[in-house]
Amino acid sequence: MTTLVQDVSKLTDRYQTTVPSGVRKQLKLGKGDKIRYCTEPSGRVYIERMRAEEADPALGAFLDFVEADIKAHPEHLRAFDGALHDRLKALVGDADVDLDEPLSLEDE
Repeated sequence: MTTLVQDVSKLTDRYQTTVPSGVRKQLKLGKGDKIRYCTEPSGRVYIERMRAEEADPALGAFLDFVEADIKAHPEHLRAFDGALHDRLKALVGDADVDLDEPLSLEDE
């Protein structure tokens, strides 16, 4: 049986705490990293390191929706075939998109 490692931290008057070094090492956390708290109905709480691409709340909500839909309706899953790829390529063409470029005012 796996032994759980337990670390303890204390809340300050402003409800802040220091993440114990063992947890920081396990999650490979560095200064400025974000952590997510996941709470189960039983009250058990997990923390995990957030990757930079997960920081978008709209994306997180969408991915949660997709996950729930896949679990509820696995029969709707289909293989991504070459015909769909070709159709998407024809729709997009050779559009050059820079994902790091800020949106223009009219696109905001």
